[in-house]
Amino acid sequence: MRFRYILIKIKIQIPQLFIITFLIIMIFGAIHLNIPINWIINDALIRLVMNGILVLSLVPMLKAGIGINFGLPIGVVAGLIGMCISVNFSIRGIWGLFAGMLFTIPTASILGFIYSIILNRVKGREEITATFIGFSFIPLMNFFWATAPFSNLSMLWPIGGKGMRPVIGLKSYFAKTLNDLWMVDIYGVNLPLGLLLFFFILCFLIALFFKTTFGKAMIAVGENEQYASLAGVNIVKVRTAAIILSTLIAAIGICVYAQSYGFLELYDAPLMMAFPAASAILVGGSMGRKTDIVHVILGTFLFQTTYLISGPIANELMVSEVAEIFRLMVTNGIILYALLYEGGIGRNLHGKGNY
Repeated sequence: MRFRYILIKIKIQIPQLFIITFLIIMIFGAIHLNIPINWIINDALIRLVMNGILVLSLVPMLKAGIGINFGLPIGVVAGLIGMCISVNFSIRGIWGLFAGMLFTIPTASILGFIYSIILNRVKGREEITATFIGFSFIPLMNFFWATAPFSNLSMLWPIGGKGMRPVIGLKSYFAKTLNDLWMVDIYGVNLPLGLLLFFFILCFLIALFFKTTFGKAMIAVGENEQYASLAGVNIVKVRTAAIILSTLIAAIGICVYAQSYGFLELYDAPLMMAFPAASAILVGGSMGRKTDIVHVILGTFLFQTTYLISGPIANELMVSEVAEIFRLMVTNGIILYALLYEGGIGRNLHGKGNY
């Protein structure tokens, strides 16, 4: 019981402990197979931020008691539109990336507000509704991409000059500009200080937001909506703000993801992006309303690093065709494990939930 109490204090549950142990075993296996450890560290840090902001976008809706934002593709599309505007005006370098983020703000705010109107009408069924909203929104946006009024030829089909390409390269604009900002080499390990600093500043700002009066009202709505209403909190206003904030962070997240990846992927590419983000926050130990920034960081690191290492190990131990199958087995196994044990030991020590 004492061991469980210590785990709760450091915000690690037994499922996360198993996953950490499994990851350590895989790292030792990678070292034994002569897979460069500096490569693992480099990629793990980049993947942490690439995916971490998308995972961070789930926090406001979870705190407000709305549930996991399976409508994440809405925010992703808003971010892609902002990035396309920046590319269309040929804004290059780090300023092109920040311009893309700036352009996403009005689009994400408008789409987030429309999204909130729908979710506020289906209280208690937000997650399943959000899933179908995301699945419906992507085909609708495919018509937009096919007819979008952009003029930069690098974004358009070369034949006919109309309609957006499915994949747009960012090498000539702002690919990896944030990754390479203040890159420091320490004993062969490249630390992307600019990328990490951007991520942790964003995490700090979100944590700071929940210390404000409005942030505390959002937490109160998630904890007990009736009590919050009696205390004078405008429930609809708070839920709307949480959904818009979640959509806005997701839009910024895809900007960071795309510059790190080096490409913009349009059309059906954002369709399934909510599920890895949801899986990561569950792996991190999120308990719905009891979600903290540490769950975002821990979950993203564990999920993405396990995904990163499983491929090379499978390539070394098995034929290359089996590597992707093994990678999917490991990844989806972690997702299932997190879902089965959602809530973890914290609820059991307080007499709630069962293993």
